[in-house]
Amino acid sequence: MKLFYHIGRYFIMLGHMLRKPEKSGMYWQEILRQMYDIGVGSLPIVAMISFFIGAVTSVQTAFQLLNSFIPDYYVGFIVRDSMLLELAPTITCLALAGKIGSNIASELGTMRITEQIDALEIMGVNTEGYLVGPKIMGAIIMVPFLIVIAAYLGMLGGYAAVAATDAVENPMYIKGLLVWFKPYYINFMVIKSVVFGFLITSISAYHGYYVKGGALEIGKASTKAVVYSSIAVLLADYVLAILLT
Repeated sequence: MKLFYHIGRYFIMLGHMLRKPEKSGMYWQEILRQMYDIGVGSLPIVAMISFFIGAVTSVQTAFQLLNSFIPDYYVGFIVRDSMLLELAPTITCLALAGKIGSNIASELGTMRITEQIDALEIMGVNTEGYLVGPKIMGAIIMVPFLIVIAAYLGMLGGYAAVAATDAVENPMYIKGLLVWFKPYYINFMVIKSVVFGFLITSISAYHGYYVKGGALEIGKASTKAVVYSSIAVLLADYVLAILLT
């Protein structure tokens, strides 16, 4: 029964978030701040993870195709489609769940136990809309940009890896990146990133917003935010794969 209780309270929080804002300018400033924190703040870890994922994928693919009758340009082809369809959106968002999710849960949890949220409610502020809404909007806007950058850097990492190891000739790798390209894969990747960004921020905000207790409970809420948002990303990945492919 606790599961249905939390699901119901989660959707109630989202419903309250959609109320008309008291002062739209104040909300817009908060959205811009969240866009910077989520986008620019997460760029280094996204760049590092995606670059090395692409490099490892290219090296392992080249090793599997060694001494086979499959053309070498298939290495670039496999790296490209793997990054676009799965590795860039899913693996990157799992990393973002750890970074963004824990930050959001701890921030809102601290505000809750220090009664800052209660003070805002006394002043008539829609706290769900002001504290949760901009975080979700910031993620929906910025996570797709991060995923596009991750896909590009993953392919670049694959190129750097094959160039450094001479596993595949550079022109053949580039040919693989270009052959049989389907623009729909870009749309698929962006849809995934929007859904994943929403799930990460909304679930993490839920666990932080309703914290009760002290510092220990904030730590538990941060852990739950990372775990549950990661599980939600994987479930959504499976559902989207069925619906969109």
